[in-house]
Amino acid sequence: MHHQLTYGDIKTATDRISGRVRPVTLTPTPPAPGTIRTAHRGPRDRRDDRPEQPYELWLALEFMQHTGSFKARGAQNFIQAHRDAGTLPDAGVTIASGGNAGLACAWAAQQQGVRATVFLPTTAPAVKVGKLRGYGADVRLVGAEYAEALAACEEFAVTTGALASHAYDHPLIAAGAGTLLEEIHRQIPDLDTVVVAVGGGGLFAGVATAARHHGIRTVAVEPENCRALNAAIEAGRPVDVTVDSIAADSLGARRTSAMALHAAQQDDVYSVLVPDSEIVRARQALWDDRRIAVEYGAATALAALTCPDLPAQPASARGSYRPGSGEKVCVVLCGANTDPTTLISPEN
Repeated sequence: MHHQLTYGDIKTATDRISGRVRPVTLTPTPPAPGTIRTAHRGPRDRRDDRPEQPYELWLALEFMQHTGSFKARGAQNFIQAHRDAGTLPDAGVTIASGGNAGLACAWAAQQQGVRATVFLPTTAPAVKVGKLRGYGADVRLVGAEYAEALAACEEFAVTTGALASHAYDHPLIAAGAGTLLEEIHRQIPDLDTVVVAVGGGGLFAGVATAARHHGIRTVAVEPENCRALNAAIEAGRPVDVTVDSIAADSLGARRTSAMALHAAQQDDVYSVLVPDSEIVRARQALWDDRRIAVEYGAATALAALTCPDLPAQPASARGSYRPGSGEKVCVVLCGANTDPTTLISPEN
């Protein structure tokens, strides 16, 4: 039995975590010349004779969130909801993730004065282990692969009674992520389209559910070789995909959640695939033009607008999405946990 996310879940989460997360900063962004192309006519046929206008682009700077990614929202909502319901065990919370979800879980637990036990493979980078410990987490290094760390985490939850948190496949986590769209909509009430990168689908499920309530289109963007959601749409059910992309550290889910697939099957959702070369280019452009350093996963969303024309269709699109004339588009830059030395600084 899968919980289908509702707008009510997101509204509740918005109230619950208000004042506990940083409100998102939005910045209007003139597209860099020659990099961002518009469609001759948008997917919404406006049936009017007005001349073509460039579209309006906004960037949601969610990488400035606590812990450097949107995941702080879901983690805060998850722990707070359990605390409110009196279902938070003495053993605290546990998660297997060396990525943004683990950081967010450790941070939210520290905020709430709750114990967090984080399981990672022994191959985890020391910098991530250090960050997690900085948030007060008990870090346990188990096995050479994530699967082994996950098994140890599940065993720990069973033996200690600790509350297991999932990186993305949980309604409280996804609803927390959806609070981001609520904040965006509050600042741009007449937004037409929101563009988000998809890994496991927690951010997408939350954002798309809230967007649909407000009549906003959602464009879900994945690397060509990390297409868990795109493949699920094609198959009509979540399926395993191979994961091979420069953005795999944050978008490398083997399969999407049923919750994300359900959200993707609604009207006005576009699924877009972009090549790694365009992800690298979009990330570098953000640095060159605006001194914004984001992880590859965050640049993936922008790459949907900047990559050269490829045909795109609703819900099984491959390639790019083109905004229509005068369309208001917001691209979510979702995380900044990256190695900035991978950004090339041109010699001045």
